[in-house]
Amino acid sequence: MTNTLFKGALVVSCQARKDNPLHGAQYMAAMAMAAQLGGAGGIRANGGDNIAAIRRVTALPIIGLVKRFEYAPHLAITPDSAAVNEAARGGADIIAIGAAAGPRTAESLEALFSLVKKVLGKQVMADVATAEEGLEAADFGADYLATTLSGYSTDSPPPREPDLALVSALAQRTSLPVVAEGRYWTPAAVAEAFARGAHAVVVGTAITNPMEITRRFVAACPVSRRPQVG
Repeated sequence: MTNTLFKGALVVSCQARKDNPLHGAQYMAAMAMAAQLGGAGGIRANGGDNIAAIRRVTALPIIGLVKRFEYAPHLAITPDSAAVNEAARGGADIIAIGAAAGPRTAESLEALFSLVKKVLGKQVMADVATAEEGLEAADFGADYLATTLSGYSTDSPPPREPDLALVSALAQRTSLPVVAEGRYWTPAAVAEAFARGAHAVVVGTAITNPMEITRRFVAACPVSRRPQVG
């Protein structure tokens, strides 16, 4: 039976791009272990190798995805069957698929959801930007609706705060578990997401990206006191 997210779970997103010193499967596995020791109820991870490394060290539910950076941000999350299969081979229990509106590859959301559920026997997390996209994904058979893409489906920069209004809208308009994700920096914001009906909350950068955490603190320091690098 597929490993599912329990209600009230904090999911830690263990991801690092190539420009991050923590890029690499061994570091992602260590992050996941630390998150589990801290009480996390699930892990979100990108790429088959990273998912596999995390699977070897934890039995927590893994939300797996494979990003294709050649696509626009709102279409980059597990956009095709090759990406779906890569996440599944790594050991993901739940496969996240970008379900924002807009032009897609030759493979439809219905086809990708069917592959995950009927062929691979896993669950689908639909990453959406709007309540309407969430409702459409629910009709296609999504098991979870995540607010991951809020703020990334237009050319304007994403807002600085989490989209709590979208959490509320999805929770009110569908019976599916709603997963809040995107710009959650404080425990207070996490608590508010649960108060608005979230089933689980995903936190990434605020836990697993020391570069960005450091930058936030450095921004509060007097510029004249920053050391010169190089």
